[in-house]
Amino acid sequence: MTSLTDRKNAAISRGVGMTTQIYADRAENAEIWDKDGNRYIDFAAGIAVVNTGHRHPRVIEAVKAQLDRFTHTCHQVVPYENYVELAERLNAIVPGNFEKKTIFVTTGAEAVENAVKIARAATGRQAVIAFSGGFHGRTFMGMALTGKVVPYKVGFGAMPGDVFHAPFPVEMHGTTVEQSLAVLKKLFAADVDPNRVAAIIVEPVQGEGGFYPVPVSFMKALRDICDQHGILLIADEVQTGFARTGKLFAMEHYGVTADLTTMAKGLGGGFPIAAVTGRKEIMDAPGPGGLGGTYGGSPIGVAAAHAVLDVIKDEDLCNRAEQLGGRLKQRLAAIRDKVPEIVDIRGPGFMNAVEFNDVTTNLPSADFANSVRLKALEKGLILLTCGVHGNVIRFLAPITIQDGVFAEALDILEASILEARG
Repeated sequence: MTSLTDRKNAAISRGVGMTTQIYADRAENAEIWDKDGNRYIDFAAGIAVVNTGHRHPRVIEAVKAQLDRFTHTCHQVVPYENYVELAERLNAIVPGNFEKKTIFVTTGAEAVENAVKIARAATGRQAVIAFSGGFHGRTFMGMALTGKVVPYKVGFGAMPGDVFHAPFPVEMHGTTVEQSLAVLKKLFAADVDPNRVAAIIVEPVQGEGGFYPVPVSFMKALRDICDQHGILLIADEVQTGFARTGKLFAMEHYGVTADLTTMAKGLGGGFPIAAVTGRKEIMDAPGPGGLGGTYGGSPIGVAAAHAVLDVIKDEDLCNRAEQLGGRLKQRLAAIRDKVPEIVDIRGPGFMNAVEFNDVTTNLPSADFANSVRLKALEKGLILLTCGVHGNVIRFLAPITIQDGVFAEALDILEASILEARG
């Protein structure tokens, strides 16, 4: 009998990478059962998608209710009220004390693409600045903005022009805030006139790049630079949004606001939906028909998003994220003396990471991180690695994870790290 893995290899492009060979059969909250009946604790959450857990009852109820009414009309052809209502809700809750408007699309990459389109239409400028280590999607503009070559850009030819990169400030890797700002200043002097720059895009906490939070001083400096030169600041909240960092949006940690915010992942609780929300006058810059998409703002995704926002509020998931992240970081800190490979434990709320170096060379150790991941998987805990060097384990469990399941996961994590040492 042909295995599922063999069937996958025969049927699906190898470009679709897989972290595990687990084939899901069912899932509930923070647990997944595979086709063979094996149970796993999910510390990936579909890469920060099911912040409210797999199949949250209120999300499922909302989707079922929508299925009984209609599934698709294309909002640009026959609009529907729940799209309008969700836009009103996002306009009210996305950071920024100014009038806002919203559009809905389907994926995070599509949200980023549209944010760049809107920024260019609003400013009449072309150039965009992004940062090393950043991840903004796999479409061509998303790849161009992404600050990591392997595996995202390899073999895909020339990227769209007028995209520039500056180093992201990670002091432990030798780049200070001052150095990053100095490179930005040099970029304006040597490569691109700031008056040609439409936008600077930044993740408040880098996702694929290693879960490095933007230093507060750097975010404030970016806001000042944008204000000085008439540049728009885009906050890519695709991975940081919807209670993950202990705030509804990560930008709430910074005391400054973006002009445009992209979001997806956690907004739909497992159903595809993405959005761009921004200043009213900026969002209105493109002409009618310039924005949209056949599946943009799917009634099913919109219904799920309404339920997700309700769950975050009613279950106080922002506070829950702070509690869970605190417990996780405390547990990792408690074994740090036994594991000299641990060089950093970080992250706001429940968007946490641990970084490993080789004890002999003091260089990033992807091997150690992967060893921990594989040992945890053997014990029934799904982990994800990330980082430019692949030496970071990121933790993205559902914020609704039960206390007992969370405690079990922490025991597995500790045992896996200690075994990787031995």
